[in-house]
Formats: sequence, C-alpha cells, structure tokens
Amino acid sequence: MTGAEAAQPAATSSATADIDRLLRPRSIAIVGAQPEPASIGGGVLANLEAFGYSGEIHLVSRSRDEIRGRPCVKAIGDLPHGIDVAVLIVPQAAILDSVGACAERGMGAVVVFASGFAEAGDEGRLQQDELARLCTDSGIALLGPNCMGYTNYPDGIPLTFEPVDVRPLASEGRRVAVVAQSGATAANIRFAMHARGIDVSYVIATGNEATLGAEHFIDVLIRDPQNAAIGIYVEQIRNPGLFLDAARRARARGIPIVLLYPGSSARGRAAAQSHTGALAGDHAVMETILRNEAIALVETTDELFDVLAILSRFPTPRPGKAGVVTNSGAIRGLCFDFCERIGLELAALSPEIEAEMQTLVPPYVHVDNPFDIGTVGFANPAIYGTSAAVLLKQPDVGMALLSYAGGSPKMQVAKSDAIIPVYAAATKPVILNIVGDDYPLDERFMAEVRASGIPFFRSPERAMRAMAAVSAYADALAAANDAGSVETVATTVPGTGVIPEYAGKRVLADLGIAVPRGEMATSVADVVAAAERLGYPVVVKAQAAALAHKSDVGGVIVNIADEAALRAAWDRLHASVAAAKPGLVLDGVLVEEMAKPGLEIVVGARRDAQWGPVVLVGLGGVWIEALKDARLLPAATTRERVIAELGKLKAAKLLGPFRGQPARDVGAIADVVVTLGRLMLSDPSIAEVDINPLMVGAEGAVALDALFVKD
Repeated sequence: MTGAEAAQPAATSSATADIDRLLRPRSIAIVGAQPEPASIGGGVLANLEAFGYSGEIHLVSRSRDEIRGRPCVKAIGDLPHGIDVAVLIVPQAAILDSVGACAERGMGAVVVFASGFAEAGDEGRLQQDELARLCTDSGIALLGPNCMGYTNYPDGIPLTFEPVDVRPLASEGRRVAVVAQSGATAANIRFAMHARGIDVSYVIATGNEATLGAEHFIDVLIRDPQNAAIGIYVEQIRNPGLFLDAARRARARGIPIVLLYPGSSARGRAAAQSHTGALAGDHAVMETILRNEAIALVETTDELFDVLAILSRFPTPRPGKAGVVTNSGAIRGLCFDFCERIGLELAALSPEIEAEMQTLVPPYVHVDNPFDIGTVGFANPAIYGTSAAVLLKQPDVGMALLSYAGGSPKMQVAKSDAIIPVYAAATKPVILNIVGDDYPLDERFMAEVRASGIPFFRSPERAMRAMAAVSAYADALAAANDAGSVETVATTVPGTGVIPEYAGKRVLADLGIAVPRGEMATSVADVVAAAERLGYPVVVKAQAAALAHKSDVGGVIVNIADEAALRAAWDRLHASVAAAKPGLVLDGVLVEEMAKPGLEIVVGARRDAQWGPVVLVGLGGVWIEALKDARLLPAATTRERVIAELGKLKAAKLLGPFRGQPARDVGAIADVVVTLGRLMLSDPSIAEVDINPLMVGAEGAVALDALFVKD
C-alpha cells in the first residue's frame, strides 16, 4: 500500500472538526520540551510565549521538572485528558508509541516533526502507513510526519520550531494563506508576502501528509473572509477528488488558489519522491484538469510569489489583454518581443482611447500600446496617473503594467503620488515596475508603495510573466464559471483489453466519426472480392487484439493497385506477422479503400487513475512521437476550446493554407475530439483511445486507424 492509499480522507465534516482542533487549539502539549529557544523543543515553547498564546501549555520532559517556570510531567500518560494538540519532539522510533499514548489520553491532533518515514524508503513508508492507520482509527488529526508545523497568525498560535516573528494583522485587508509540503518553501512564501506588505493568515507545512494533505486545509482556509488567496506548494496531491471539490468551493467564494507543483520532468518527479515519499502521477494530466478548474498554476517560486501578490489584491480578474505605459522607448520595444514570447497578448487601442491618449502628449508622440510617454513626466508628473487611468478605460485591457525608469527621489515620489490613487480606484489589476534591479529607491516612495498594496516589481520581464499567469487564470476562471453540463453518448465499446481496429472503427462509425469504407476478410478469395466492391487502390491490415501496432510487424500494406498486387500483399502480410509474432492467430484482414491525402492528426484519450479522463490532439502519424506536438484537454471540452488549442500547436501553420495546400477543416478535428471526450465520460471502462492518423482535408476528417483499450 502506498502512502497516498494509506491516507484516505475521513468524511469532510469530521475531518474539518479535527483540523479545527489542530489549527485552533485551546490546549497544547509539547512532548520533548527543552529550555533552550534554539532547540526544537525549546523553539516551539519560545514561539508560543512570544505570540502570547493564552491557552493551556503542558510540557512533557523525562529529565526536567520545570522549564522556564512551567511545570513538566514525565510521560504523556501523566497529561490531562482531552488536550487538543500534542507536538511530538521525540525520535522517529518513539513516534508510534507516543501517538498511541496520545490516543489513550483523548487528544484531538498531533504534530510530528520527525523524519525517516516515507521519504526514507520502503521501511519508512511501512512505518508511515502504520502511523496513518493509528491516527485514523483514533480520530486524531495528524500533521506530518517530516513537517515544520504551522503558524496561525489571526489566533497567535505558532506550532513550529522555526523562529517566527510576531506580526500584528491589519484589522481590515486581504490576507494570503500558505500550505506547502516543504517547510522551507512555506517559510519562503511567508517571507515574500511580508516583504511586500501582504498579511499572511496561516502558514501550514504539511510534510509527508500521512493523513492530512493540502486538500484537507482548503475548506478551513476559505471560511475566513479575509483570506484573499491561497498559495500552495505540493509534490503530490494525494486525493485529487477531494482537492478538486475544495478548489471548486474556493472558486465559488472568489478565493484563487495559486499552485506550484514540481515534477514535470523525470528528474523532478524523482526528486519529489525522494523528498516526501510522494508517488508522482501524470503531471501533464494533472495540469490539464487543474487548469480546467481555474487553479492558477505557476512554474517557478518567483511566479508563485508574484501571482499571489497580484491575486491577493485582485482575486477575480476578468479576461482581457495587457496594457503597458512606460517612459522608456527601450522598455516599449522589449515589451513587444517579450509578450509575444510568453503569450501575453497586448491590446490594440480603440480610436477613442487613442485620441484621449494623444491629448496627454505632444502631437509628435506616437500613441500605441505599449504607450511611451517619453519625457512628458518631467514637466507633468500627473501623466503617470492620467495615462494609466485612460488605458484602463480600454474595454479589452484586463490589466495594466506601469513600467518606468525611477529617476530622482523627487520624481519617484511624484510617480507614486500620481499612480496610487488610480490603483486604489481600479477594478482591474494595476502593476507597478521601477526598472533598476537592486538600485535603492527613495524611502518615502517605497513606504507609499508598500502601504498602498500595489503589486510592485523591479523587473518588467518578471512582472509580465506574472501577468501572463494571471491572464491565463482569468480566462480559466471565466470558462469554469460559464461551464455547463456535458452531453453523454449512448455508444459503448464492447469487450475488454485491446480492441482490434475493425471493432474500434465500428464504435467510431456509431459515434458519427467518418472511417474508410472497408470489409473484413479471412481468405484470399474474400479479400479479392472485397477489393472489387471497394475499388482499387486499397490497403490491407492484419487484425488481432495482440497487434496494437500493426505497422511495426509488417501488418499494414498500402496503395495496392490491382488483384495481382493484392494477392502478393496477402502473402507478404501473413509472412511478416508470422515471423514477428509466431503462433498468433489473426481475426482476419481488414480491406479498406485508400484514403485521400491530407494532414495527419492524432486524436486520443486516456483515463488517469487519479485525475480521470483527458483528450489529446496534435500532429499525427510518426510525428507525434518525434515532435510531441500535442495539446491535452479535459474530456468535458467544447468545440470552441479545441479550435483555440489547435491554434497553439507548433505546427498550427499546417492547418491553414500552406505551400499550395488548402486550409484544413479544423472544425471537423474539433468535432472528433469533443465526441471522443463525451465517450470517455460516458463509458468509465475505457482506459485509452488512439486515432492515429485522423486524415484531415479541406472538408471533413477520416479516422484511418483506431485503438481502444478497456479495463
């Protein structure tokens, strides 16, 4: 049994009650308490005292009668019954016995810092499984093992050995909550938010997640109306269904989730497993499903910090393009190039907005987006605000970047004085960038920027990367909120295991997907008669469930022009298959008309054991393996979305008129993808589908091959 399997969640209501005792305890026991603040046992106590924790604190120490004026007991069994949470600072070998003793004393939760569990190998995983079973059977909420605990800022409860600064929260304002498997990453997110003047409500380091994972904490965090966004770092989502349900509830409350999930590379997956014992699933499938549910996925820690900072101020951005105002022609030129590179689309100004912009600058200044105000700001500092306000009027501008050279301290303050009122009134994300890397800025300017809460950057490229992620989130959010029910299909796929091509094509035909005219034959006479009815040229294909890849064994012969060639092809096909697969008995040979030339596209689908079904479309034939030019979509996709994804292929130019070839029927491709997705949603026994190639012409598309695999 894996760690993920051992950590099946309890019912939502009881799990939430346990987590409340864990995160908001009225009584705490520190088992293994020590007097030195620099030690792990002393660090937890020092944090609680620094935060002025008002609940009961009980100390367990075998060697001391008191610590810092607080009495100690010798064993867990000497503690009062019903303490909310115990922090276990004991060796790994003593954890199971300690948790058992906590269960006997009726404790609600335990925090386990100790490592040496699933992240350490098979033996550690078995011990973690036993720990999980013990906590689940005892009704104990377990944080960890191999974790750094948590800090609850609103209630002043720091259950971590890491030194944590006391930070009073603003009575009003938007906060960020943090959940991370890595304790160091959790701390780094906290540092980044605090450096930007953003309050943090909770920092929860979940470690190996033996019973409680990130998905269990989302529901607790979204109950706080002051939580504007949740930043999450995980190396495995152990219960995808629970995570998606919680994410939908967060979306319904207008609270974005920003997620950094390593493991897209083979070495990244290996690192994740060695770090937390996570069993990484299919990263691409996970990304597809999570983006479809409007999770803001990011690729780097910088993006995690930056997107959280923007979405904490603007949690429900609307779809739109980017607008940029600058006082540098160089930045303007770089924006064009960089935005194209990262897929951040720049808005084209309407005639009305362009005319209003022109009134702000001399007639010789070219008005465009990005809008370069040049040196006008020296004589008229108000333009830093007025130009931004006009740009935000553009209907399809979804967010604005104000990217400037800083100038003198006086000019820096003039910029902030002009910009901050516009930002305060904005309903679209407004982002400020002062170029200059670590060059120090005026103290008053920085104080005003931090106090205002405007997302602030020192690099325009870093700002634009964050904007691209926010823009993608805005699109996904709108699509998720507008998503309706998905039609299912009545067609089912017969049989189990690999379904031969001829049977798979019958399914496609029932679904309305075009396939070549063809017949099955079991003798030379039958194949000749079938070819006469179909008309030459024809193709012959060996048919058997064991021949998933017929071409690899010589089981496909194409462009057969006449009867003599057909008889020779029959002999050659059987000889090739017999040599490659001795003893294999064919179901027969499929004889089909030769398809007209076209562009080869692959359309497929697969059912991930954790995340469910997805569909794939890309350049087909042998190119799918060579170039891997494909797009993944959720099974519940739409025709419009498929067409948009086709436009993102590296080979997208081949879909339009190209070197004398007509434009391809992208609508026909989309129809096949949508239909396949509906089939996957209708028949949960289908594990995989592969239509390769789907031959696409100027009108219509024909499935030349079909592979179905059923559980």
